[in-house]
Amino acid sequence: MNYLELWNSAWPAGAIMLSLGTGFAVVLLIASEKLKVKVDPKIEQIHQALPKIDCGGCGFAGCSSYAKAVAEKPNLIGRCAPGGAETAKKIAEILSLQISDSGAPKRPIVHCRAHTNDKTHYATYSGIPTCISANALPNAQACKFGCLGFGDCVSACKFDALSIVDDLATVDYEKCTGCGACSKACPRNLIEMVPFSKENMLTVACSSKENGKTTRSMCKVGCIGCGLCAKQTDLFKIEDNLARLDYEKYKPTEQTETAMDKCPTGVIIFVGKSAPAPRQPAEKPATATA
Repeated sequence: MNYLELWNSAWPAGAIMLSLGTGFAVVLLIASEKLKVKVDPKIEQIHQALPKIDCGGCGFAGCSSYAKAVAEKPNLIGRCAPGGAETAKKIAEILSLQISDSGAPKRPIVHCRAHTNDKTHYATYSGIPTCISANALPNAQACKFGCLGFGDCVSACKFDALSIVDDLATVDYEKCTGCGACSKACPRNLIEMVPFSKENMLTVACSSKENGKTTRSMCKVGCIGCGLCAKQTDLFKIEDNLARLDYEKYKPTEQTETAMDKCPTGVIIFVGKSAPAPRQPAEKPATATA
């Protein structure tokens, strides 16, 4: 068979295949247009306004999920902790809404300052090296309110913003995005998400609700509920043998500085990006109230 005969026998089949291919392409093109899910352009704009770090702190799987949710329910504005007030403002503008100031960005505070040598241990814990496992046992350490130091919060953080320093969870505020994962991971609820109205925040670094004598027997730097801080300013309250600071109303004043200086165990400290090192507690603390 010569080339001419071969061509005459092959081209009809080729033409049919070309026609079929073109037809299928046209059908697929029409189908893709008909079946295409229309995306609200505002969702894409919101997604672009987000930091796109997919931390999950907003309660959604990632930034794209949050963008879709907030476009449908504007009351979710303000949940992006890493983006803070600026991102909330941008989202509101995209949705043609007006919002009030959403407040200071929240960052974690560890309500404990006890390092290895500050704690009393009744026995050496040798079980599974996680906080959630150690917390299930009564004798992991004497204080049932203090940091266990096995780093569940460190494992939960995607941004390398936490570390364990001498058995104490420590926050690197330069890296922290405020996603809140560390707070959720702590089985003792020691890590509180607090509005940082200042770069450095004053705090009571303790969670013990035992009376002063018991707390002092378990920890060198625990709150003994003496009430000296509350006598300096009404920003401090004593509840369940524990001093607490009202973060919503907090402003650094001479009275708050005095409260920190008078604290006999040095449990009132600054935390933040440029916080000064905590001072050492007094040798003979004031007598605690029962």
